[in-house]
Amino acid sequence: MSMDITFLGTGSAYPSPTRGASALVIRSEGECWLFDCGEGTQTQFMKSHLKAGRITKIFITHLHGDHFFGLPGLLCTINLQSSSTTSKQPVDIYGPLGLRNFIWRTLELSHTQLLFPYVVHELVPTPDQCPTEEFKELSYMDRDEVISKEVQGRTLHLDPVENAYTLVNNQQFVMKAFRLFHRIPSFGFLVEEQQRTGKLNAQKLKDLGIQPGPIYGKLKNGVTIVLENGVIISPSDVLDEPIPGRKICILGDCSGVVGDEAMKLCYKADLLVHEATLDDTQMDKAKEHGHSTPKMAAEFAKLCKVKKLVLTHFSQRYKPAGQIGEGDIDVMALKRQAESVLNGQEVTLAEDFMTIEIPGKKQK
Repeated sequence: MSMDITFLGTGSAYPSPTRGASALVIRSEGECWLFDCGEGTQTQFMKSHLKAGRITKIFITHLHGDHFFGLPGLLCTINLQSSSTTSKQPVDIYGPLGLRNFIWRTLELSHTQLLFPYVVHELVPTPDQCPTEEFKELSYMDRDEVISKEVQGRTLHLDPVENAYTLVNNQQFVMKAFRLFHRIPSFGFLVEEQQRTGKLNAQKLKDLGIQPGPIYGKLKNGVTIVLENGVIISPSDVLDEPIPGRKICILGDCSGVVGDEAMKLCYKADLLVHEATLDDTQMDKAKEHGHSTPKMAAEFAKLCKVKKLVLTHFSQRYKPAGQIGEGDIDVMALKRQAESVLNGQEVTLAEDFMTIEIPGKKQK
């Protein structure tokens, strides 16, 4: 099953001619998931090989404008690409408390009637996700007028045992959110494939006198079989070890994580997307504004033993060598700073429209 990630916006604060505001897409066999939707994301879609109309889920890391101001416009674009005669599954939107109200009021004030349903699922943050003076209780924004205009989504509270939020858990994927520390509450997201059943050992079955047929399928699906002679065959007797699924972790803006669950969820991830807004020489400034540097991102990646680190959300002052002007800095400096922490392990700098394939795992 193919899986890839495409970056649509890799800049911080605002879209520029060289970098769009935060947005990336994960695709996997008919599913298309958008993470963050900064201003201009709908235009970035049009410039890319992706189709906005194929989005099935949207995840917003936090409610700073450069991460979600593009959402109303994108929903309108999807609406224009939809047909009133074609039924479309609801678009699930996940994000911090307050997102539902923002979407509803924006669509209401602009007299926008969407032809497709959407459902907003809100994550209730905890006070330790931002400075005390910045934390706001937004429960007062949940009013009947909002509920009446859309399919009511879930309100997700932190699981006190897992210290995470379970968003999706089906036969194919597990998706969870975990807490980050920023100027306002921010979240990271885990996307993990469920492990696949190991290969059926046909030779073992033949040795037991069982020829190919329906019994093979039952064992493959985890059903224990009792033969006519009373012999019991369990799936574990004839199946190889399960094949682990791929794991991608995407962190919103942060100067650190809250609790140890983020490290557990990101442990040995195939790909970690982490912000690096400023270079290491400006670490104090980065932390003051709730952001990370390459060293901070690389230290987290090293702690989690991730296979691939991708840096993104760069200040617009960091540019490729051929585009450097007065006051600009070569973006490659960020790559070198991160790699020095990872003992030379290659680090990728995200660029707009870059696509990274996530290869499937094989039987051990």
